[in-house]
Amino acid sequence: MSNGAKTASFGFRDVAEEEKQGLVREVFSSVAKRYDLMNDLMSGGVHRLWKDVFVEWLNPQPGWQVLDVAGGTGDIAFRVAGMARARGGEAAITVCDINPDMLAEGVRRAAEKGEHGIAWVCGDAEKLPVPDASMDAYTIAFGIRNVTHIDAALSEAARVLKPGGRFLCLEFSRVEAPGLDALYDRYSFSVLPRLGKLVADDEDAYRYLAESIRRFPPQNAFAKMIGKAGLARVKVRNLMGGIAAIHSAWKI
Repeated sequence: MSNGAKTASFGFRDVAEEEKQGLVREVFSSVAKRYDLMNDLMSGGVHRLWKDVFVEWLNPQPGWQVLDVAGGTGDIAFRVAGMARARGGEAAITVCDINPDMLAEGVRRAAEKGEHGIAWVCGDAEKLPVPDASMDAYTIAFGIRNVTHIDAALSEAARVLKPGGRFLCLEFSRVEAPGLDALYDRYSFSVLPRLGKLVADDEDAYRYLAESIRRFPPQNAFAKMIGKAGLARVKVRNLMGGIAAIHSAWKI
């Protein structure tokens, strides 16, 4: 890599900016059919409860236009659809993911569930194929740390939201509970890659995912990035001592 070349983090490695997207695509293409398993390993299965809390805090309403970014396998979209339906109507949900393999898994799962009202779009979080001010809610779960330019993805979130629209992000974060950080590090870097090798035959993918969490900004720094992107009333809710966190904001 030549001196002065722009770089981006890929786990603990710095790679040329233009290389990161392809490397991340390889990781998620590798684990697409085992995505739930991946999150089960990384969270001890608790990611399912976190996603429930996430969508409950969103509180989707019938008639909403909802954009779920990096949500290819449909975990968030299915929950949003179910909650809107429980409130007496339908939400118009679009799932946008850059990885065709993840989207294909989502489409397959939607067919199994009989969930036919979701639109599936292949697109980049940094250049969303979505009109300005068209969405009542923008959600992203366990995806934003994998984009090359987080600030660009946040600016796109602000662009596509209607005034009064809601931004909600669920992401692995910085452990703040005393003593839990050391235990979590030991699990992430010693146990998780071995489990990935044993269960999914992909040790490197799981090592990258653990490393990418450590390179992601801590809660307060990420909250400032959200505000800088033009979103307001930023709030943070830690889950399990900060192993994950939900960031909420609004388009004013």
